[in-house]
Amino acid sequence: MTRKTTTQKLLFISLALVIMSFSVNVLNAQSLLNNDSAFKAGAPNSGRVWGYVFGDYAYKGHSDSLKRGGSNQYSGIPTSRTTFQFRRIYLGYDYNISKKVSTELLLAAEDNFPAGNPPSSAAASGDELLNNKLSFYIKLADIRIKNIWKGTDFLFGQIGTPAFPAISEKVWSYRSIERTVADIRRTPSYDMGASLQGTFDPATKNFGYNVMMANGSSAKPEGDNFKWFYADVYAYAAHKQLVFDLYTDYERLNWTSSWHHARSMVKGFIAYNSAGDDKSMNPGKGFTIGVEGFVNSLKNDLVATKIAGGNDTLTNSASALSFYIHGDLVPDKLRFFARLDMYNPMSKIDNNTYSKYAGNTGNYNDNSYSGAANTATGDQTYKQTFMTLGLDWKPTARVHIMPNIWYNSYNSQMVSNKDHDMVYRITFFFAFGKNYDNGGF
Repeated sequence: MTRKTTTQKLLFISLALVIMSFSVNVLNAQSLLNNDSAFKAGAPNSGRVWGYVFGDYAYKGHSDSLKRGGSNQYSGIPTSRTTFQFRRIYLGYDYNISKKVSTELLLAAEDNFPAGNPPSSAAASGDELLNNKLSFYIKLADIRIKNIWKGTDFLFGQIGTPAFPAISEKVWSYRSIERTVADIRRTPSYDMGASLQGTFDPATKNFGYNVMMANGSSAKPEGDNFKWFYADVYAYAAHKQLVFDLYTDYERLNWTSSWHHARSMVKGFIAYNSAGDDKSMNPGKGFTIGVEGFVNSLKNDLVATKIAGGNDTLTNSASALSFYIHGDLVPDKLRFFARLDMYNPMSKIDNNTYSKYAGNTGNYNDNSYSGAANTATGDQTYKQTFMTLGLDWKPTARVHIMPNIWYNSYNSQMVSNKDHDMVYRITFFFAFGKNYDNGGF
């Protein structure tokens, strides 16, 4: 046998081994995409890759003249602006280390600034790089130890909080259209800490709880010595067609001898879903109606400027109420949705005593994209009314196309300057690795 022939055979064997290895990896990767049921069953060494994407083609029909509404994605966008935009891209992997221990990792790329009106490169932050391109960040990374006692799991790491992701967001079912009313005000949906998640009745799972202690800074490192405490209890009734949920949280923000500054939310939620059964609610089918509201007490948060001179530091409370409805027009093909939110950032308005108000908690003050310099009065008191309505067409499994109207109005409690933002959108959503068509949980 010549050296050339030997070399050719070695190359052939090496190539065959590479092809076999690649084929096995492809098969393994394919199994990761298709073993959702194995993962749910808790089979050891089973995993699943999953993800979803949503975005829009949007047309700005009208712009608020004072560019208010810093917590929405359309502040400061001029009238007649059009844009194609991704608003969220998820890529996740869930894995069962054993039947008792599982872990999850979720990468997310989400909009951080108003669509079509990006900041300068010097101001870029959040999910945008310095060149204004969207970037993934680590949203979830945690380990779950199941049944540390019957019906209760312990979680550690970057975890979904009890605030709304587990129940109210799922029943609303249209995060691709808008955040829940507490999420709009940036109550954390995920945080770095430890959590206990459990049920009081493991056999039926009609009554449960979720408590958590965390940094309060979501994906960012801790920046102070104060922790955010979360607690949630819930109950299902009428064969899980009704759900009741009560949530509270607390965090110190500043705590010195001269300034005790803290915030605490109480939130309630009730919903009915006609497609629920003894196993789960199913808000992607049938008819669903829900109401969610909160009061956030902001201790010593509001600096009020006196007409006669000087300032007072006041305890403020911000409140919101959200109503929504969605249901089938053509089962498994066409649905409708509609929602109305009312938000009041300040309860301590006294225009006979004070000329200006400034909140210290960022997500409950003006937080305008354009800044106070472009707000004629420096006014942070304006109430907001949000409305959306639209259709949800599902051309095939896990794909949704949703024409909708997005509207947010602003009405000052100090002066007369009511105005609004109006956006016309075609929203798209598609998913893989998990079934997001029926919203069941």
